[in-house]
Amino acid sequence: MRFISDMKNLPDKIPIFPLTGVLLLPNARLPLNIFEEKYLKMVEDVLATETRIIGMIQKISDQNERPLSSNLTKVGCAGRIISFTETEDSRYLITLSGICRFGLLKTTESSGPYVTAKVNWSTYNGDLTPERTTSNFKRDTFLNILAKYLKITNLQTDWESLRKAEDELLINSLSMLCPFDQHEKQALLEAKTIKDRANVLQTLMEMTIKAEKSFGPLQ
Repeated sequence: MRFISDMKNLPDKIPIFPLTGVLLLPNARLPLNIFEEKYLKMVEDVLATETRIIGMIQKISDQNERPLSSNLTKVGCAGRIISFTETEDSRYLITLSGICRFGLLKTTESSGPYVTAKVNWSTYNGDLTPERTTSNFKRDTFLNILAKYLKITNLQTDWESLRKAEDELLINSLSMLCPFDQHEKQALLEAKTIKDRANVLQTLMEMTIKAEKSFGPLQ
């Protein structure tokens, strides 16, 4: 379910949560375990807002020699907190529902210990209109490649659910769940359309399959 369908309702400034290797996509859900003090505060502040939006974005490098303002990728994805639980040891377990990608304009000062950013939504306004199906998407071929990829990476999946899933949910969920590196995940995020993302995803799986055939089982 989408909670925001009009770009006019998206704020120009949002709190951001930089996590390398973690991908959120529109119309997909991301569970998060929040335990750092500054991000606990961020969640509390976000829950007090009407939109409940957090911007997920990757760091360029996990090395600390660069200031965060110059160590963030230029594209992220905003999600709305749709579930929230506080644990006995004071962690927050939240689920984000992906709404829309954004372009990072600049980081800004915030009243809290976390980082906020001024963002641009206009490039990705199509994210607010779900692409349930994808033209010319060869689903059977894609699923056959996926089966080979899962076998060599020793991953399990619920095939019944995958076969029933609409194209957008299938492609976005696999893009988020498959263990690609941060640059590959960023390429999946920045793919312009669902069809483009499906092509990138299929190419990444085929590269893994080819590498396994050439160099032996993956470690």
